[in-house]
Amino acid sequence: MGKIAINIATGSIQQSETIVGIDLGTTNSLIAIVRHDTKKAIALREIDGLTLVPSVVHFDHFGNPSVGVSAAEKMISDPQNTIYSVKRLMGKSYKDVASETNQFSYKVIDDNSDSLVKIQVGERFYSPIDLSSLILKELKARAEHILKTPVNKAVITVPAYFNDTQRQATRDAGKLAGLDVLRIVNEPTAASLAYGMGLKADEEKTIAVYDLGGGTFDLSILHIHNGICEVLATNGDTYLGGDDFDQAIVKHWIQELNFPSLNNAQAKLRLAAERAKKQLSESDFFEEKTSEYTLSLSRAQLETIASPLIQRSLDCCRNALNDAQLSINNIDEVVMVGGSTRLYLVKEKVKQFFGKDRLYDNLNPDEVVALGAAIQADILAGNNTEMLLLDVTPLSLGIETMGGLMDVLIPRNSKIPNKAGRQYTTQIDGQSSMRISVFQGERDLVKDNRALATLNLSGIPGMPAGLPKVEVSFLIDADGILKVSAKELRSGVEQSIEISPKYGLTDEQMEAMLLDSLSNAKEDMQARALVEASTEAQQMLDTVNRFLQKNGSLLQAEENQTTQNQMNILKEALESKDKNLIQTETEKLNEITRPYAERLMDAALTEAMKGKKIL
Repeated sequence: MGKIAINIATGSIQQSETIVGIDLGTTNSLIAIVRHDTKKAIALREIDGLTLVPSVVHFDHFGNPSVGVSAAEKMISDPQNTIYSVKRLMGKSYKDVASETNQFSYKVIDDNSDSLVKIQVGERFYSPIDLSSLILKELKARAEHILKTPVNKAVITVPAYFNDTQRQATRDAGKLAGLDVLRIVNEPTAASLAYGMGLKADEEKTIAVYDLGGGTFDLSILHIHNGICEVLATNGDTYLGGDDFDQAIVKHWIQELNFPSLNNAQAKLRLAAERAKKQLSESDFFEEKTSEYTLSLSRAQLETIASPLIQRSLDCCRNALNDAQLSINNIDEVVMVGGSTRLYLVKEKVKQFFGKDRLYDNLNPDEVVALGAAIQADILAGNNTEMLLLDVTPLSLGIETMGGLMDVLIPRNSKIPNKAGRQYTTQIDGQSSMRISVFQGERDLVKDNRALATLNLSGIPGMPAGLPKVEVSFLIDADGILKVSAKELRSGVEQSIEISPKYGLTDEQMEAMLLDSLSNAKEDMQARALVEASTEAQQMLDTVNRFLQKNGSLLQAEENQTTQNQMNILKEALESKDKNLIQTETEKLNEITRPYAERLMDAALTEAMKGKKIL
């Protein structure tokens, strides 16, 4: 295996290597590059001319995955084994998405905890990271087939509102797909780059990026200055997109034609609605006849149907302006992103709202984010000398968490100066101190990374496990000095330490660490998944054990026996080191004990109400 041609000082890759830009979307994903001959960004097309890959994964009866068009075709015939919109689940726990689970046809596990969400397919459990990695793997294979060259490095885009956990999950998905993710770029920033904004050091402007996709809407306000895009505000609607326009047209036709058998006609009507919407962006009338019915729609009717939906997007625009404390007059340019912005009425309403004679809409709105990611990749490759490449962190920085895992706070290739923080808690009742071990590296287990320093936070007041809130903060200044601080938020107890720049590694050592992380990515992720499953199982056992000791009298003898049996089965599963088996048995224990908490609450309520009258 050869060496990675990387400039350690800047994080940039040498010009001989192809770096791709990837738009990992909720509905569709695509991949783009900057051509060496024309210096233009292009989306990669297969022979069929399509650039978009549906962000859908299907598992057959043997557990083999397929991705893209073939997977999307299974959404109706095999919905339980077809995973879509996984981007909505990235970096989230079940509690975060509990209100949305009825939108999915597949099984999202309710473990009543703050751990990251899991999807069950048959007897196997997948994280959103696993599923996103399969989509990225398909994009990687597609690029290698078209370019006839290995593709190992990428820039991936995410929504501007993604938090640190969601961004790290996206990086992990890329790593698991065999990609070194050089930079995570905000989607609106990528769109502005595609139009050449932010490429000149002396440029300063404030822009609004209006992104109306198939299922979601986002409005981002960016301030561009000295080649840096700062997100001033974001606002949006996760259930507003082209699909809603199609559904509104279908509803209009159903009311107009009084369809007798809606179930049979629904799918056909949705496809016809999409055709009507597209045609009416270029003409004034749409008509389509079949043996059963005639569908027609005028541009005026479409405006009536679509106006309430467009108004919802404009309300989000107004909210974003308020959040950024700006007026419409402060917006210099408006960039249009997402296939649904092709609709003539959308463009007109956005022009009116922002008071603009023209919009940035001449690039393909489906491709503009991926094109911008490709331009960022080209800058990192050192091919675009017009834009200053800021100093970046050469290796990821993080701390050790339960089970010896590396929790990254500042990922490799992050711009400096930089800061990041995350909250942690205690694992033992009455725990009065916490050791925070700082590591540098790209591996998932800290034993494979380099220890930098240890910080001891003592004086934490005695509280039950999980109650203290300890915020760990990393701050890297312009000189590359890392300051790590820890503060218990309830008591104010605080401690900090400084670590010098470059942290004593040679270029060769850093290069070896990077190579190590790529060659061991799959094994590392499997090890991390096993540790996380084992930790969750042990916590479940401890919780159930405490419950039985305190409240065993609430259970019948048979329930007690069933619970104990399942606990023993789970302990045996822990010994097996089989991640899927551990998760299966943890879920079974969770299902058995779920009613107990409700019973405990009812008993407490009954006790509290004794001798009291309800008025």
